[in-house]
Amino acid sequence: QVQLVESGGGSVQAGGSLRLSCAASGYDFSSGCMAWFRQAPGKEREGVAALVSDGSTRYVDSVKGRFTISKDNAKNTLYLQMNSLKPEDTAMYYCAARTAAMAVWAGYLNGASYQYWGQGTQVTVSS
Repeated sequence: QVQLVESGGGSVQAGGSLRLSCAASGYDFSSGCMAWFRQAPGKEREGVAALVSDGSTRYVDSVKGRFTISKDNAKNTLYLQMNSLKPEDTAMYYCAARTAAMAVWAGYLNGASYQYWGQGTQVTVSS
């Protein structure tokens, strides 16, 4: 059974940095596509960054140049390094994963493309 567990969230002032981690178990970490999503209160879930199995990345425009998605295959862990944080980055952040067996494809930053989800970690950025 696939399990994704996020950590690393917290409260930080604007301009600060955080690194989120997503520990995966039961998942072929080296070949799947994984992503980070976020959801702020009263807003729809938003795809933030995706890491494709070939190593390429995708980012939503609002985080380009500030966030970096990466993974450590040996540790089965996905990361999201977040720099120059802004109050509008405040949200619950979720890790997601898909396998090739999943038939639905709606794009790398669309939640419908992913079949496994973590419980989330809260990020709060104060001005």
